[in-house]
Amino acid sequence: MNDHIDVKDRIEGDRRAIDGLDARIIELLAQRSHISDRIQKNRIGSGGPRTVLAREAEVLSRYQDGLGPKGTPIAMSVLRLCRGAVPTDAQLTNDRP
Repeated sequence: MNDHIDVKDRIEGDRRAIDGLDARIIELLAQRSHISDRIQKNRIGSGGPRTVLAREAEVLSRYQDGLGPKGTPIAMSVLRLCRGAVPTDAQLTNDRP
């Protein structure tokens, strides 16, 4: 019976560790999204494209190198999350200094 309690305690400890990691991942994704939004606004504001496919390919490659085949869908999700909505002309005009 004691082994069963130890296993439950280890599982709960591991779940708390995962919860902490998830909180950090969410915070990092929020930071990444904010920076990506800033880059996108500056690029569009200076007449550039909304996205740069070569840059996105670099990101995909980094995730694939770090996580293997599972990295591709994760990178795609991160890129989608951080692209944000397509800005309207009014938003672009209001964001210019």
